[in-house]
Amino acid sequence: MVTLCGSTRFYDAFQQANYDLTMQGKIVLSVGFYPHAKAEHGHGEGVGHDSAEKVALDELHKRKIDMSDRVLVLNVGGYIGDSTRSEIEHAHRVGVPVDYLESGGPS
Repeated sequence: MVTLCGSTRFYDAFQQANYDLTMQGKIVLSVGFYPHAKAEHGHGEGVGHDSAEKVALDELHKRKIDMSDRVLVLNVGGYIGDSTRSEIEHAHRVGVPVDYLESGGPS
């Protein structure tokens, strides 16, 4: 089971990784919606960065990491934001290996 992590602005990367891993026979856990992609994809529910909903969603994503065999960070262009960095730290804390879409991700 693989959990995808990364900025929700990378909608296309999430969809491609989900497809690729699913076709490899992997169970894929991902984000529930894409607030950065509202205009183009209609998935943004307007959750603010400091809202109670955002905090709850971040914790939910960490529970997905807890259930996973590995994490795949979608670090498009090398970008890793604060939420993703927190998820990476959580994965390391609970012993879940972390891989990166693009080389050069933090160790």
